[in-house]
Amino acid sequence: MKTLPLLLAFLVTTSAAHADEVQVAVAANFTAPMQKIAADFEKDTGHKPLLAFGSTGKFYAQIRNGAPYEVLLAADDETPAKLEKEGAGIAGSRSTYAIGRIVLWSAKLGVVDDKGEILKKGGFAHLALPNPRLAPYGVAAIETLKAAGVHDVLQAKFVLAENLAQAYQFIVSGNAEVGFVALAQVIKDGKIGSGSGWIVPAGLHQPIRQDAILLDKGRSRPAAAALLAYLKGEKARAIIKAYGYEH
Repeated sequence: MKTLPLLLAFLVTTSAAHADEVQVAVAANFTAPMQKIAADFEKDTGHKPLLAFGSTGKFYAQIRNGAPYEVLLAADDETPAKLEKEGAGIAGSRSTYAIGRIVLWSAKLGVVDDKGEILKKGGFAHLALPNPRLAPYGVAAIETLKAAGVHDVLQAKFVLAENLAQAYQFIVSGNAEVGFVALAQVIKDGKIGSGSGWIVPAGLHQPIRQDAILLDKGRSRPAAAALLAYLKGEKARAIIKAYGYEH
């Protein structure tokens, strides 16, 4: 009867001995789903992800300056490709983990109509969006405004945020009545959970392909490789889909 408890204790000890930490730089738009994925990943593998959230542009600069990140989950596909070309990312490790969607959103009900006509009708003084120089979702927002023919008219109302998290805070705090954020930030049970919003049709901007890459500092780190593999699994894919991403 003592054999089973001894065996379980051995397996737990062995698993813990091989468990490790992995430093992960995560695009701000992917905060909520990644927190859930990380919790499941740690539970299933024993590896502990240490997550940092921010803009892809800033992460690129930090990685090139020696930041200890081992995995990057970018908000675009260009930055991982650039890091690979420059030798800071491992060749052949890139993959698209999500295709993002943006939404024109207000924290208040009845402000944004479901077709985005508010962009042409006006009635707001400030429009928040991520800085397109730092955040790919900002690029998509600019492309949307140009496709709608309102970019030049609304440019004076722009409130540029460092990343999507800050753009969201600008809107929630009232510093901007409306703004562009990631659908993942406001979705709940398959629809916009609070306030009012217009989910931007995918055809109004280039696809927001979000790639992950193993960085040079994670080259020989089993936990880093395990996380990238886990992102492709059914459990992680279900979470990603639940937050409005395509894949």
